Amino acid sequence: MIHVLAILTAHPGKREEVLRAFRANMPAVHAEAGCVEYVPVIDAEGIGGAPAKFGPDTFVVVEKWDSAAALAAHAASPHMAAYGEKTRDLIASRAVHVLSPA
Repeated sequence: MIHVLAILTAHPGKREEVLRAFRANMPAVHAEAGCVEYVPVIDAEGIGGAPAKFGPDTFVVVEKWDSAAALAAHAASPHMAAYGEKTRDLIASRAVHVLSPA
């Protein structure tokens, strides 16, 4: 199993626009061979204590793939290229962490 955490920060005020494009692309990703999980998440509100926050312009993509080959095919897919083109000017920064179970 391959786990991916992709931290995407949109330009100020553009997170919802990026998320709309992301959500529109989700059915194509979910249909890919080897996709176990692919979902965007944002900071939870109303949680006690002082948890660290990513902030109002950031979301994290939580992904699980059944193999490195499935992840590579996902990265090379036409729908991901189209999503990247559509959101290129909306995203300020991106950090992708590819992980394996400990």
